[in-house]
Parts: sequence; structure tokens; C-alpha cells
Amino acid sequence: MDAIAAALGDAARWRIVELLAERPRSVGELAELTGLRQPQTTKHLQTLARAGLVTVFPLGQRRVYALEAEPLLGFAGRLADLAKATEAHEGERDVVTQYRAAVEADTEAPDRDRWADGREFGFERVLAVPRDVVWRHWTDPALLASWWVPPSTTVTACVLEPRPGGRAVLAYRDADGEYHSEGWVRLAAEPGRLAFDLAVTGEAAFTGHYDLELASVPGGTRLRLGLRVTATTAGAADALAGLETGWDQVLDHLSDVLTHQKG
Repeated sequence: MDAIAAALGDAARWRIVELLAERPRSVGELAELTGLRQPQTTKHLQTLARAGLVTVFPLGQRRVYALEAEPLLGFAGRLADLAKATEAHEGERDVVTQYRAAVEADTEAPDRDRWADGREFGFERVLAVPRDVVWRHWTDPALLASWWVPPSTTVTACVLEPRPGGRAVLAYRDADGEYHSEGWVRLAAEPGRLAFDLAVTGEAAFTGHYDLELASVPGGTRLRLGLRVTATTAGAADALAGLETGWDQVLDHLSDVLTHQKG
């Protein structure tokens, strides 16, 4: 596939393929139709032949080239598979689009600390497992690490101690860097209520106050998470822009993990 893609990536060779799709042609005819010199045309045909796209037929003093359909069909099938995969993961593109829109909306943010203090977000999910199972996925470090960050990242530290004054720590890394946040638990009432503060460190520092409520409902558990931003720094615009999208991702990840375990 790589050889075919490389061969078809040249405009002149693509034009030759189009002409050969109509019927076999000689080097001289192809040179005339493409406006290339005959030596150039021959080199392009040799490249297409090495990729398996054309076959040469020596006819006396003439050399006639014919296009092969099978490798083109295979290449077209691979492109179709890529298109289907792209459609199947369209949601990932939507996440990037939402994040970009949020970043653009915050580009006019004041260049000063505490500019976004008081900003609030709310999230809700209905999870098809009992409330105590959801609670364990928030308070057991191993279970918490299985969902608390997007799937493309690696957790390096993860804990929410379910007691007032308990530690709240989240650290992870991805291909672009490492991220760290820490804080403390303000309230813990098993298995229905958990409130904690978490401060992101670094240039994009800000603190968030999180309030989690779990309620039993028919068929599972309703999760409600409130988030209020506090202690914003001037450099936190990008991080805040991705906050809502990021929590939507991780809560969807939690839902997927619980669904998988249930199955």
C-alpha cells in the first residue's frame, strides 16, 4: 500500500493512470497527451510498474502499458476502511472542535489573576450499576485510575481519600507533557456524597471545587457533578477552555468502564 500511495502521490503519474484507465497506451502517446518528455514519461511508468499498478507489453519496437485493476481496488478498499474508521470516531473530532471553540472564546480573557473565579459547570450521567459500585470507582485508587483521565493518557498518581481532610491527587502524562493537581477532600458521606478541592499546578494554575452526588434510581445510579472554579491565574485560559470537554470525556470513560465490567 505504501508503494501505491507514493506512486499515486505525483500529479503527473496520476494523470498517466487516468489515461491508462481508458485503454492501454504507448510511451509516445502518453508523453504527447501529458505534455511530458518521453524520458520523463518512461521514468513515471517505471515507478508505476514497481508499485504493481501497470504492466508493460513489448510489441516489436513499441512498448505498450496497461493499467492493473486489482491493486487499485485493494487501495480503494483501504481508503474506504479509513473513511469508515474516521466516521466511527467522529466524536473525537467533535471534542477537538469544542475545545478550539472554547479556547477562542477565552482569547479575550483579562491578563490578570482570578479573572475566571466563580465560573461553574455541571455534569450528569445515569450509570447502569448500583451506587456502591460507582462510589468504589471514585474512592478506590486502582479503580479511580482506570477512568479518571482520557484513554490516551497515562496515570502516574491518583487518589481520593474518602474522609474529610483526605488527600486528592491526580497526576498523568501524555505525549505532550506531564500534568499534576492536588488538594483535599472536604466532605465524604459514603456512598452518596463527595466534595473535594483540586488545584492544578504550573503556569496554567487554577483551583476547582468539586461536588459529587450519587443517587440510586431505577436501573442504576444518577451521577451529578458540580464544579466551581476558584483561584484562577492569568495563564489558565487554555486549561479552563478544555475543562468542560475534558470532564465530559472522563465521565464518558467512566460510563464505558462500568458498562464493560458489568458485561
